[in-house]
Amino acid sequence: MIKNHNTFAIIIVLLFGCALFYSGTDGFRAFTEETARVNQLIETKPQFPNVTFEDSKGRMYPISEFENKYVFITFLYTSCTTVCPQLEINMAQVYKQIPSKYIGKDIMFLSISFDPERDDPATLDRYKDYFNADGETWRMARISDQAQLDELLTEFGVIVIPDPYGNFSHNSAFYLVDGKGSLVDVMDYTKIDEAADKVISILEKEEGNKR
Repeated sequence: MIKNHNTFAIIIVLLFGCALFYSGTDGFRAFTEETARVNQLIETKPQFPNVTFEDSKGRMYPISEFENKYVFITFLYTSCTTVCPQLEINMAQVYKQIPSKYIGKDIMFLSISFDPERDDPATLDRYKDYFNADGETWRMARISDQAQLDELLTEFGVIVIPDPYGNFSHNSAFYLVDGKGSLVDVMDYTKIDEAADKVISILEKEEGNKR
């Protein structure tokens, strides 16, 4: 009798969990659509479009600033109080795990704001300090030209939906671009060790090829 009761309770919990997941993912659709979007990006490996960055020091340059280096990228806005801070905390953890011999020489870290109106260089400069970004090997930048920004977000499958209160709903991930500006991978930002291991493996392989 007790065994049957426990089995029934487990079934109820599982069904309740599935119902919550179904509801939270809009009938599994949001979950599967994001997975499909990531898989499509990895398969097509889009080229980073020709945009002009303005970083936290007010410097302006194109993506070719990082030519022949891998670039580890996140997309954010500094007014975000939900996922963005955790995204950058996790990025900092990945940064710490990369051997120092690669940092700045073979790989750069770049956080790109999709809220250029509010995220001016001074704002980005303050924000970077929360995560101990040095402004050189890990830079924070905006793209002031909205058309350029929109093109980048579209190419890299970044969904950004503004609300009436100045906030944005958006997806989040780690993006890795190679030295020629092609997207290499899109990684789950919650899996810090996995992302770091993947990047280190790529850098070690690249180092081996140069010998």
